[in-house]
Amino acid sequence: MFKKILIANRGEIAVRVIRACHELGIIAAAVYSESDRASLHVLKADEAYLIGPPSPSESYLNIERILEVAKRCSADAIHPGYGFLSENPAFAKACRDAGVKFIGPSPEAIELMGSKTRARQQMEKAGVPFVPGTSHSLESLAQASAAAARLGYPVMLKAAAGGGGKGMRLVANKSDLPSALESARSEAQRAFGNNEVYLEKALALPRHIEIQILADEHGNCVYLGERECSVQRRHQKVLEESPSPAVGPEMRATVGALAVRGAQAAGYTNAGTIEFLADSDGKFYFLEMNTRLQVEHPVTELVTGYDLVHLQIRIAAGEKIPFSQNDVHSRGHAIECRIYAEDPENNYFPSPGEITALSEPAGPGIRVDSGAYQGWNVPLEYDPILAKLIAWGEDRERAIGRLSRALGEYSIAGVKTNLQLFERILSDPEFVAGRTDTGYLERLPTAQAAPTSNQEIAAIAAAVFYTLDSEVGTSKAPATANSNWKRASRAEGLR
Repeated sequence: MFKKILIANRGEIAVRVIRACHELGIIAAAVYSESDRASLHVLKADEAYLIGPPSPSESYLNIERILEVAKRCSADAIHPGYGFLSENPAFAKACRDAGVKFIGPSPEAIELMGSKTRARQQMEKAGVPFVPGTSHSLESLAQASAAAARLGYPVMLKAAAGGGGKGMRLVANKSDLPSALESARSEAQRAFGNNEVYLEKALALPRHIEIQILADEHGNCVYLGERECSVQRRHQKVLEESPSPAVGPEMRATVGALAVRGAQAAGYTNAGTIEFLADSDGKFYFLEMNTRLQVEHPVTELVTGYDLVHLQIRIAAGEKIPFSQNDVHSRGHAIECRIYAEDPENNYFPSPGEITALSEPAGPGIRVDSGAYQGWNVPLEYDPILAKLIAWGEDRERAIGRLSRALGEYSIAGVKTNLQLFERILSDPEFVAGRTDTGYLERLPTAQAAPTSNQEIAAIAAAVFYTLDSEVGTSKAPATANSNWKRASRAEGLR
């Protein structure tokens, strides 16, 4: 087993990996940028090293600097978390060349599956169905036009090196194709340094369902059930759950076997996720592979009982997966909300600043993976995720109930958050019935149509009390800060 692991990441995922290291008796070393000096992952780590200015390119994406720190602190291995360098084959190769174990797949597997076109070619060889479309990058508008005509509109343009919705364009008709192709290529170049795009048939309101796989370095590979990730905004996941309301035991076994076949065809090791789109007829199509730990991994941990970060570390250390496919069973239901410092009323614009008050939920079946604390300043330079709130219940109904209760206990002041969005989702009849797809969030009633929040109730009550108090003459002066109603209003205002 490793003696020391360097975590090449920040925020809640760095805290998550640090905790796993401590549980395994491993020294956890952190890296941080100048704007992250007081971050929670720095405070939780056994050692912490400054790697550069706030800009990601000069800190968390600086391969040379991170490897310098790994050498200086004598780290045996590096855990990349998710995002940043986690799916960068050059980083994985640099770790291998430096004699530091990269906790993840080989650079060859990352490179193979990191290109969506090459991944589609690999799945085709393995007999894994994928969305009809091109398996090679488009070289010209004429080629794109011919492919679109063959598939039939609408079609989707996608960046070959893409992710997070970047470089994607829905094309409804032939006249829109030239401008969409140009803008998709331009955005792909800016986001990934690669302007290659391909084309596939646009499925009508599909479900986004992914399979968690684990593969060791001894030829063993298993799947740990599926996650439903259809609640998305601009192709980015917002809420995830396991198991999917749309997947039964027979379908789970079929798609799980496809995921294992795809992973083995790629020579994959460690934790990874095979993502599928499911159409209205229940047919599954390969979408892409994420060659890293997923943000939503906690829901799988809660329903299977397996610690994925522990397993990542043990597999990287050369151990075999300590169970077989027949040992994997799902128990209960888990749902995760991604808590962001962002303003839903301002097009979800990031909301940096100091967290002036924070109260996190607890109780049976509740888990909070957080990178925030009261008094911490949320920086502007990085993804604004603060935490993940996860609830487990014996069934989906109980998980929703627990998650709703937990959201009512969650208070964050000083920055805007998306907490109320999840309250709306969990109270929506369509979500409660499990009728979600990738267009669900666009159909969700707006915030104005949602029931009056506790914050609004408290504010109204305070105003009514002050008005009545003035009218009956019990107080000729405005209510003071010592007013119970005003204190209640301000307390609710922290939500």
